[in-house]
Amino acid sequence: MFDRKGLPQSVTVYEVGPRDGLQNESVFLSTHQKAALIRHLVDAGLPAIEVASFVRPDLVPALADGEKLLAELAPLLTKHRMSALVPNQKGLDRALKAGVREIAVFASATEAFAKANLHNSVAGSLENYTPVIKQARGAGLAVRGYISMCFGDPWEGNVAPKKVVDVAERLFADGITELSLGDTIGVATPGQVVDLLSELGARGIARSQLAVHFHDTYGQALSNTLTALQEGITTVDSSIGGLGGCPFAKSATGNLATEDLVWQLHGLGIVTGIDFQKLLNVSRWLRDETGLAIRSKTAIALMDGARKIDSGESNTEENNRMVER
Repeated sequence: MFDRKGLPQSVTVYEVGPRDGLQNESVFLSTHQKAALIRHLVDAGLPAIEVASFVRPDLVPALADGEKLLAELAPLLTKHRMSALVPNQKGLDRALKAGVREIAVFASATEAFAKANLHNSVAGSLENYTPVIKQARGAGLAVRGYISMCFGDPWEGNVAPKKVVDVAERLFADGITELSLGDTIGVATPGQVVDLLSELGARGIARSQLAVHFHDTYGQALSNTLTALQEGITTVDSSIGGLGGCPFAKSATGNLATEDLVWQLHGLGIVTGIDFQKLLNVSRWLRDETGLAIRSKTAIALMDGARKIDSGESNTEENNRMVER
């Protein structure tokens, strides 16, 4: 029997599909489709959603419509936790004008990725973020920090936990309210997750201040997530359908799928506040409405099962229970 000792009673699923997921897909969604996706996710019970990005439109053209999208979502911005990624002062100005109540900033643990993604050094990019974070906090906004390449880098190889913790300390000193630890190319294993969380704890950074963000390139995302939960993490990033990757790290494949994550959490008896059937309906809508490929193994299995039941090919009691969950 699996020992549930140490697992949290509830977990916040932080949905990154509308931003991190869509930024690297070949299919571009219209502003109306993005807004519909976000409304569907809210209706399914997702408690936190990253909805937009204010990076230069020529760098990430799939997300060039941030202002238009947030204008369409305006009634939801004060009622639900929704964030937007900002890269610099100009991005913050756009986000503030658009009415967001939470922003996110993106740092790197490695010099190679900082150069590729941020066109700066690690220290230089952090220096640029300091006034952005302080101004946002002064305006009453929450600020989420991301650190990329927390476990491995395609150019530098394995990443020492100390590099990550040094960046984390600087971001918290500047005023971020939450930090997401990114396994950008999906190479982490459970032992590395324990080692990094232990190093962060030794520096006084509490588990309650942290989230984890795993990619499934090597098939380790769910095992890494379970390890993080056992270590006291209660916020997990995921992307509907397993969408995403990273346009600046070509070896990075999709994010941990929200459907797979919620299936695991509910199977462990962990409360998420998410209606799984509605979440599965979002997957089906995303596939049918936009043509995007769904990579969630759970969603694929259950949607295939639903088609078989609908066509009369299988109507066993167990299959019906599976689809209704």
